Amino acid sequence: MKLLILTQYYPPETGAPQNRLHELAVRLKLKGVEVQVLTALPNYPKMEVFETYKKKNKREETIDGIKVFRSWIYVSKSKSIIARLLNYFSFVFSSYIRGRRLGNYDYLMVESPPLFLGYSAIALAKRTKAKLIFNVSDLWPESAEKLEIVNNKRLLKMAYNLEAKCYKKAFLITGQTQGIVKDIKSRFSEKMVHWLPNGVDTDYYNPQLKKPSTFRQSNGIKDQDLVFLYAGIIGHAQGLEIILNAAKSFLEEKQIKFVILGDGPVRETLLQMKKESKLSNVLFLNSVSKSEMPNIVSGCDVALVPLKKLDLFLGAIPSKVFENLSMQKPVLLGVDGEARELFINQGKAGWYYEPENLQELIFKIREIKKSPEEILKRGMNGRGYVKQFFERDVIAGKFHSILNKKLNKA
Repeated sequence: MKLLILTQYYPPETGAPQNRLHELAVRLKLKGVEVQVLTALPNYPKMEVFETYKKKNKREETIDGIKVFRSWIYVSKSKSIIARLLNYFSFVFSSYIRGRRLGNYDYLMVESPPLFLGYSAIALAKRTKAKLIFNVSDLWPESAEKLEIVNNKRLLKMAYNLEAKCYKKAFLITGQTQGIVKDIKSRFSEKMVHWLPNGVDTDYYNPQLKKPSTFRQSNGIKDQDLVFLYAGIIGHAQGLEIILNAAKSFLEEKQIKFVILGDGPVRETLLQMKKESKLSNVLFLNSVSKSEMPNIVSGCDVALVPLKKLDLFLGAIPSKVFENLSMQKPVLLGVDGEARELFINQGKAGWYYEPENLQELIFKIREIKKSPEEILKRGMNGRGYVKQFFERDVIAGKFHSILNKKLNKA
């Protein structure tokens, strides 16, 4: 079996789609699948091509046994809609030109968003004689419209038409959450849709196998401090200003600290907010490599996971939940719907507060401070839960079985 993964985002970039796709590729390879990746020159999230990849000899490489082909992409620090479209469409065109020389495949799996990569995927699937697998990690353009990231009606109409075309052309559609799967099935009932969730390598994120954390000492945090960690994209959807607003209520309580780790379009705004409010209890850290994350997570107490209050996010499962729970760190979850049902109601792995409800978040933080034993208990619940239901090896195995079955029937 030969599989090509087409994605704009891939390691050495850090982030949810990068990690998820690479971990899937590695596990499929171990099952005998010849997996290759066609991706862009790494540039995310700083929107600047990594220095070592500016040389042409880095257009092909092997990462953990996976052959990776890279094509050019336009990058700009501008936040204008024109710059974003140039970023997307430059890779659409360059990936097709690069991909058509790679030979034939049994399957071509494309990651969406960005949805526009569907143009290249459809053309490449035909060119390489591959069955198209359309992997949906976010219901774009619906999310972009509801978050008011895209308001241009002509562009939105084009995007909705492309979304429908991609689904209709796909041999198989995969969705990252049950909510995404349900939504697609309701609109395209004739299509085969498979739940391909994110997950975690519980052997890698294992608190028993890691050295004692040096995170607190390195950042001037005392052993007795209660540390809440947000690690991930600092974007519009997360509504991270609620963390800083909550921090204002704890300035006099020196033992409560908030750590925000990551990069993204809202980072500078939040830094300015911290400066204006003199939030000495909030620490901002830049994105780090995957190898550094267990040390950081191990040095914190509770993972803060907020999202804005939108019906769109009732089916969302932020990827950061998995690594934190695997490290026995409970979550303070500001996400309703599927995530709340899985990790709070079923997994008993943390606390829930209503999204964007500042007073409820503050109340929960005070509740957690009074119950240190619950932090340990719910952290242990969380590791057991993700190990049982979201282990990456199990997820990859189920996906491989579907591909193998369909290929043998063809």
